[in-house]
Amino acid sequence: MPPEDEIVVAYLAPELPALSATFVYEELLALERRGIRVIPVSVRAPAAVASGQEELARRTHVLYGGRPWAALGAGTIEALRSGRRGLRALRWLLHDLRAVGPLRPASWKLVYQWLAGARLGSLLRRSGCTHLHVHFAHVPAQIGMYASAFAEVPFTVTAHANDIFERGILLREKAARARKVLTISRHNVAFLRSRGVPEEHLAVVRCGVSLAARRDLPRFDRRGHYRVGSLGRLVDKKGMDDLVRAAARLGGGAWTLELSIAGDGPERASLERLARDLGVQDRVRFEGALPHGSVARWLRSLDVFVLACKPDARGDMDGIPVVLMEAMSQRVPVISTRLSGIPELVVSGETGLLAPPGDPPALAEEISRMLEEPELRARLTEAALDHVVHEFGLAANVDRLLEQLAPVRATPAPARA
Repeated sequence: MPPEDEIVVAYLAPELPALSATFVYEELLALERRGIRVIPVSVRAPAAVASGQEELARRTHVLYGGRPWAALGAGTIEALRSGRRGLRALRWLLHDLRAVGPLRPASWKLVYQWLAGARLGSLLRRSGCTHLHVHFAHVPAQIGMYASAFAEVPFTVTAHANDIFERGILLREKAARARKVLTISRHNVAFLRSRGVPEEHLAVVRCGVSLAARRDLPRFDRRGHYRVGSLGRLVDKKGMDDLVRAAARLGGGAWTLELSIAGDGPERASLERLARDLGVQDRVRFEGALPHGSVARWLRSLDVFVLACKPDARGDMDGIPVVLMEAMSQRVPVISTRLSGIPELVVSGETGLLAPPGDPPALAEEISRMLEEPELRARLTEAALDHVVHEFGLAANVDRLLEQLAPVRATPAPARA
């Protein structure tokens, strides 16, 4: 067992260390640099391990690996071994099956997640964990809360976006069982309150940006050619199609524009086709996925960074994309959309510019305004850098997280007279 004051945290995420979830493993590594012993756990192995994180991948425990029937058997054995500890987990499961509806497919998945929780609970006990922290409030939180009961350790959850907007089941139950539900924005706090989660169970902890802040000043002069960029998974909610349409409306007068799109995903072929259809294929470059170590250099090659987020057909949308914080940390002017928690980071007219989601003409106007006003770019980037460092910096948010992970000590009984 660890010493009484030692914090040993198990860290559970959907895919660790995934290329698409830099903010999760950067937070984990920051905790380790603070002297916290961390046990990394992933629901499943990542499709692509983040560059440079092979050592973290090797020591990460994977719950959904191998044959499902073997996992079911191992989970059943651990549940039976748990004795009285498993009774609380079983009561939670029975309650949750009734709440979700026993005939729904999600209920059968809960049973599988409960058994995965039994296996994780055994790992927590063997590792001497004092706390379980979970990223994402859907499947990982369902496994994590059952594991918490099996192991009799407290847990916290960080809620992001899709996990509560589109896949948020049992939110009140998770909040009641957790020490705290942390979330990345005040927008999410309001959303969770509207779903019945009491405010006292909620706290804001941002996904902190880990890139070192740029110290030198970029050029903010007028030129004949500008380079605008965007980075993200090429899916509908990133609004890359709106950005291509906006770019097609710009340039050709006093200045020309090149658009650099970094990232990959299922929409790439359709975006390339759109660029050809709009006649701008010679001005739009598709860079493919960038390793995290190359992001800062690519950002510094840009005059403006744009992320045209919007809800997709299912209602899924971004929370506060970390790449916006990264651009601001590199003194790159940013433009995004009035969506979810983004205006808490990109304060329109103060730390960046905002357009309505799904409105390419309005987006084009904001890009044109940013490029044609060098004084505006200089003013916004200085305020943006200060805002990112103090509100969205990794160090500041690890401090906030540590407040939730510290062991809760019982208040001593008053001495008797």
